[in-house]
Amino acid sequence: MMEILQYDFMVRALLAIVAMSLFAPLLGVFLILRRQSLMSDTLSHVSLAGVAFGLLLGISPTITTLIVVVLAAILLEYLRTVYSDFLEVATAILMSLGLSVALIVTSKSGGANSVNIDQYLFGSIVTISNTQVILLFVMAAVILVLFLLFIRPMYVLTFDEDVAFVDGLPVRLMSVAFNVVTGIAIALMIPVAGALLVSAIMVMPASIALRLARSFKTVMLISVVLGFIGMVSGLLISYYASTPASASITIVFVFMFILMFVYKRLTIKNK
Repeated sequence: MMEILQYDFMVRALLAIVAMSLFAPLLGVFLILRRQSLMSDTLSHVSLAGVAFGLLLGISPTITTLIVVVLAAILLEYLRTVYSDFLEVATAILMSLGLSVALIVTSKSGGANSVNIDQYLFGSIVTISNTQVILLFVMAAVILVLFLLFIRPMYVLTFDEDVAFVDGLPVRLMSVAFNVVTGIAIALMIPVAGALLVSAIMVMPASIALRLARSFKTVMLISVVLGFIGMVSGLLISYYASTPASASITIVFVFMFILMFVYKRLTIKNK
């Protein structure tokens, strides 16, 4: 374990994982409870269009990705209110649109940029910069503060929007703000986790915690712990087995989900 700390890129990777484990599972809990699990997948795919525009224009892909993802997050909230019965179709269309735009822009920007796109597709531990690590910790701090300040309103909004509206809460503004914060978090995680697998980092720990815990706060705590354990374990496996980090982390989470399922089945049988 200590030998890993000899490499600067592994230290940055571990710090990035610590930061992501503080906020990604928390957002995942609300995404699942709000039945918006597909939103993380959709925004991660749409973000590739932002990456492609950044590479084409010769500016930081992070800036263009943030712009595209925020716009997509606002659009998703509009689609959720207008097409509430067909939201899965709307998100699938938006996801396909994002990938299509990314492919078209990449084809116009030359073959060299396709390599950079691959890094954003699957994530790259080696290329994590100090700036990206700092941004992830800033994102973690912002989300943790927001959760501490607005956990009760978000709890009410998540479980019953009608009650939230009667209580005088700005339902639409809160929903849009949640989508935007989630979109920004995804945009910052993509260089590390990859667009194709970032949703697993958000949703899998939360889904396991929801099956293990009874209270809302316990779910949030367990999801953070599981997120940290799963991501660190996946990173170590990727280092020693020379496998892609994001894929290794995802497989670890799937294995943890299977263990949870077996545990729940055994406990049910013993009762």
